[in-house]
Amino acid sequence: MDLWQLHIYSKVVEHRSFSKAGGAVHLSQPTVSSHIKYLEDHFNCRLVDRLSREVLPTRAGELLYQYAQRLLALKGEMENAMAEFLGCIKGPLVIGGSTIPGGYLLPSIVGGFKKAFPDVQLRLRIGDSAEITRAIVDGELEVGVVGARTSDPRLQQSKIMDDALRLVVPAQHPWAGRSQVDLEDLRCMPLIIREAGSGTMETIQRAITVKGLTWGAFNIVAEMGSTEAIRQGIKAGIGLSILSVLAVEDELRDGTLSALNVGGLELERSFYLTHQRNRTLSPICQSFMAYLAAHSPRRPVHLGNLPC
Repeated sequence: MDLWQLHIYSKVVEHRSFSKAGGAVHLSQPTVSSHIKYLEDHFNCRLVDRLSREVLPTRAGELLYQYAQRLLALKGEMENAMAEFLGCIKGPLVIGGSTIPGGYLLPSIVGGFKKAFPDVQLRLRIGDSAEITRAIVDGELEVGVVGARTSDPRLQQSKIMDDALRLVVPAQHPWAGRSQVDLEDLRCMPLIIREAGSGTMETIQRAITVKGLTWGAFNIVAEMGSTEAIRQGIKAGIGLSILSVLAVEDELRDGTLSALNVGGLELERSFYLTHQRNRTLSPICQSFMAYLAAHSPRRPVHLGNLPC
């Protein structure tokens, strides 16, 4: 067993396909299958279930994947440290981002960083806030940007940007021309919400809890697993939702959606750069963190134009 085989196995788990994993590592499907078979023989257990449409890890396979990610991350750290010793910033770096910063803030930052450091192989992993912080704790990621505070003492966070959540309605909605709605009126409207674990959901949950309310007091018509799905649901007339203004910046600009305050709800939040408190960060990671601090906007473009 070697790290290359663990790398191939990780790609199979992530792509849920032998052929797609082969494309990612530039190997044929039979070659990928032979590496997985070797690992299964080595551990004397089945690591993946080969279903008709996809490949899924078994419980043993999930355990192996967790350790493989930690070993591959340590390999990356080693390569980074050696590159720094030789006087250059090069090598791999995987950055985590929760849904909103990962989808709407980090891509442009990553692009600029890649131009500044062309020898860095940089990958952005997106998940909800809980998933990204868990991956940092487990050593799968060195650093991530999330939209929620964590109470885990093993993690260190620093604020890099303010964000605002607003009630988002389609342009044809009767409220579209208003700057604010009352919380009591909102309780009667059909609402779409995110799944538990997202920073957006945590911020909203905290805001309604302060008012002594639970989700049972609202007319929840759908729960969706991504911001993009919610955005399309609003446009399709399924319901209204509370979203980050970053997620609907283009629609606010072209007038297809409107963003309103909800009277009495505190819907401001921040994005936090997150890493392990006692972990020595690689030179590439430190360079990225410095670049992020220098180039991330303090507020979303449209935040200053919205009613307060």
